[in-house]
Amino acid sequence: MSAPREKTFLLARPEARVLEWIARRLPARVMPDHLTALGLAAAAAIAAAYALSGHSTAWLWAASGLLVVHWLGDSLDGTLARVRRVERPRYGYYLDHLVDAVATALIGLGLGLSPFLLMTTGLVVVIAYLVLSINTYLETQVLGVFSLGYGRVGPTEARLALVGLNTAMALGVPVTFAVAGVTLSVLDAVALAVATLMLAGLAVRAARNLRTLALREPAAVPR
Repeated sequence: MSAPREKTFLLARPEARVLEWIARRLPARVMPDHLTALGLAAAAAIAAAYALSGHSTAWLWAASGLLVVHWLGDSLDGTLARVRRVERPRYGYYLDHLVDAVATALIGLGLGLSPFLLMTTGLVVVIAYLVLSINTYLETQVLGVFSLGYGRVGPTEARLALVGLNTAMALGVPVTFAVAGVTLSVLDAVALAVATLMLAGLAVRAARNLRTLALREPAAVPR
């Protein structure tokens, strides 16, 4: 909870400035927990919008708007607590990551229920995200550093990519193709590529962490 945070995302610095600007202008009655609840509700609504997109592509526009709401709730709660100096490190650490896991699962399932992504692909992405999250929590415990990223693409960048794909699909841009008799979408291809990169990043990080830990705790020589 007290470990220093490392953010390497492309938009990390400008995003932090925007979030702080918003946080300093929120009414006093708006509390961090309200924003956390807003982010979770938005995730559930995003899942519903994707599931309903098979009936009308208008729901893709709704999903894009809700992704902005999710960003506000998910990213602003911690910033608001820090700006007002009302942090609750243990409570916030637990709640934030629990809600992140639930929100990711909801959005992944919603995408899998849409006609634009295979359920298998959605579950692969969710599992990869959760495995990376678990590794981050383990690093915090054993190395004392809370590294939020596995490269230059983070949650905000992923949301922007989803908004772009939503827009393309809503406008009717051809986004499907067949591979070995299986119909895939561009969203499937992007999601599977992202999952592959996530797991590759995990392998690199795990190898580095194990080298560091082995130096700190060398193997004992049997007597």
